[in-house]
Amino acid sequence: MAEKLFSAEVAAEAWEIIRTQFPLAIWETVYVTILSTAFAIIIGLPLGVLLVTGEKDGIRPLPVRLMRALNILINLLRSVPFLILMVLVFPLTRLIVGTVVGTMASVVPLVIAAFPFVARLAESSLREVNPNTIEMAQSLGASPMQIVLHVLLPESVPSLISNATIAVTTILGYSAMSGIIGGGGLGKLAMNYGYYRYKYLIMLAAVALLILLVQLFQTFGTRLAASSDKRVKGKG
Repeated sequence: MAEKLFSAEVAAEAWEIIRTQFPLAIWETVYVTILSTAFAIIIGLPLGVLLVTGEKDGIRPLPVRLMRALNILINLLRSVPFLILMVLVFPLTRLIVGTVVGTMASVVPLVIAAFPFVARLAESSLREVNPNTIEMAQSLGASPMQIVLHVLLPESVPSLISNATIAVTTILGYSAMSGIIGGGGLGKLAMNYGYYRYKYLIMLAAVALLILLVQLFQTFGTRLAASSDKRVKGKG
């Protein structure tokens, strides 16, 4: 059985598929991952700021019911498995994109799945800021918006970048799962050839490339976070 699955003929066919179809699949995977991450950050980062600044002892307390509803919404969205979420948001995906199949259609569920995760990561990063720094800014008469823009966000940049890297790699994994419902990229090739047609070499190649992409994103994010860390620079 193994000889049949990995014979020279099968290997040649797999190489032809890799050579002709993988470049586009890699581009689709990277494109969808970056685009979805960008939208997730645009939505999730402000939510993370609200979770920190709007709490009872925050710099701009918000109504308790509003904060409770926001936390419940974020927790609910984070609790839904991604495969189920993709199906649940079909109507919204069709409304926004016009279809529920294809590369762009996978962006909608990816963003909905990722922004609550990003919000919690941003909240975690912002809570690491030294409270004394915030109190000093308040004593100087800084407004809540000034504290957010000039204290909270700048002071938490290294942590935010590290957590953004975690978000990117998580979304990359989600994008591969979107191949089950016809999303493009490496996930689609792995499903179409590896799962449905038993071409395991294609599946292995797709998995290897996904692992490589995760390593590249992780390395880039780690170095970027380190270069933005004032404490590291100060030690040098």
